[in-house]
Amino acid sequence: MNTYRGSGPAIWLAGDPADLKDKLHYGAAGIVTNTVVLNDMVQKYGQLNEVVQRYLDITDLPVVIEVDGESSAELLEVASVFTLMSDQVMIKLPCTTYALPAFTELKRQGVQTMCTTTFSLTQASAAAVAGATHILPFCEPVREIGGDPTELVRDCARVFRHWDERPLITAALVRSVEVANLALRDGADGIIVFWPVYEQMLAHPLTDQW
Repeated sequence: MNTYRGSGPAIWLAGDPADLKDKLHYGAAGIVTNTVVLNDMVQKYGQLNEVVQRYLDITDLPVVIEVDGESSAELLEVASVFTLMSDQVMIKLPCTTYALPAFTELKRQGVQTMCTTTFSLTQASAAAVAGATHILPFCEPVREIGGDPTELVRDCARVFRHWDERPLITAALVRSVEVANLALRDGADGIIVFWPVYEQMLAHPLTDQW
């Protein structure tokens, strides 16, 4: 299964499956979930496996499910529940020491993975060496504390560019058009956004004028 279709930077969508159902044909690479969204969807729709099935029912694109756990074994056990549901499923794991063996094992199984909560080049490098197929530099939280939101995107792009089998750099927690622009300019292979940001990315006053 391809990670995403077409060429150029991938735009992954996040949100409620009911909201995304009619938006995926705009060129989205797939759907990415996080624990906050999943918890909200469980409150709305019921058990977690039912929520995941709702995502799978609306698309044949990749669906990324974030899993939590306190050990590699626990992460793999939870991940297996979802990977058995469909070969569309990709797994998102936290950037922790105990997640590294899980990245390695999931790669061995042929399951693509995203490494989330990544804030430094050393974290990104460790996850990449372990086998993560996507590295997710978090952007807006860095901006909120006065930092450069896409510095890690640039660092990863520079360090990984000569790897024979490099991870994809997918900018996460992109909550504004400005940060989306910076991430793409600085070499991100893709970004993760909610639909309102994607829609705003297409707007420009000169487009309206002309």
